[in-house]
Amino acid sequence: MALPSNDQIIISCAITGSIHTPSMSPYLPVTPSEIAESAIGAAQAGAAILHLHARDPKDGRPTPDPTVFGAFLPQIAKATDAVINITTGGGQKMSVSERMAGALWAAPEMCSLNMGTMNFGLFPMADRPRTYQHDWELPHLTGSRDFVFKNTFSDIDTILDEMGAKRGARFEFECYDTGHLYTLAHYLDRQRIEPPVFVQFVLGVLGGVGADADALYTLKQTADRLLGDRYRFSVAAAGRAQFRLTTVGAILGGHVRVGLEDNLYLDKGRLAETNAAQVRRVREVIEPLGFKIATPDEARAVLGLKGRDKVAF
Repeated sequence: MALPSNDQIIISCAITGSIHTPSMSPYLPVTPSEIAESAIGAAQAGAAILHLHARDPKDGRPTPDPTVFGAFLPQIAKATDAVINITTGGGQKMSVSERMAGALWAAPEMCSLNMGTMNFGLFPMADRPRTYQHDWELPHLTGSRDFVFKNTFSDIDTILDEMGAKRGARFEFECYDTGHLYTLAHYLDRQRIEPPVFVQFVLGVLGGVGADADALYTLKQTADRLLGDRYRFSVAAAGRAQFRLTTVGAILGGHVRVGLEDNLYLDKGRLAETNAAQVRRVREVIEPLGFKIATPDEARAVLGLKGRDKVAF
């Protein structure tokens, strides 16, 4: 496999997500002020893109409520020039309209877009003994045994129309399996989306590809064959494989994603106390290899974003 010559790395940081629960780490940002503080710290540490979910400040459960997004997005925008990337994946049992609610309100530069329907197994995390703070947490994990994340072609079309065509957002196309890349190629070939597309290879979620280098090579080879020069890619890996696979991704010519959405730890047995700590760690790994860290404006140029002056917050 030929290695690309890209030496400028865009760091994305996924601040809180909808997978982990408050009882798993006291450092998981939950309230709007915690999310804002953690996101600002990650940007100051070098993250060019901030991938954001919202959580109910009362108990930390994922929420699609635009008023919650509105409680932290302006704070982040005022304090940083980072690209704000809002989820359209939301959380379990949310409808497509609910999952888009925050992004519809904010009209951000970027949104995430999962490229298919899939099993999304969180239940192995329930095997670890812990005392749960809130009554929603354990069912959130165990209920994923019978949960399907639904993102049909119709759902994808809706998000592309509402967020892309109408609001000018570009997308972080989250691909958890090779089939998702074929779906992305379908939309590219039919000119429903404009290149270059930003593909996030997501590894290690039960229901998608595993968190190993062979799976990453397969995703990269498949994307090269289907998408050619029409894409840029980044690597996100769940759990302990996070830093190992992001490093491989950088060497293969890609960008990287870290953050407490994907992994709660900094080292084995040591929780990450901030998102900024993970951003600094990945920089400690990749900068000595000769890579430069992209600024937010450099990321905007690479990804063809509309600019922060065209958002609604």
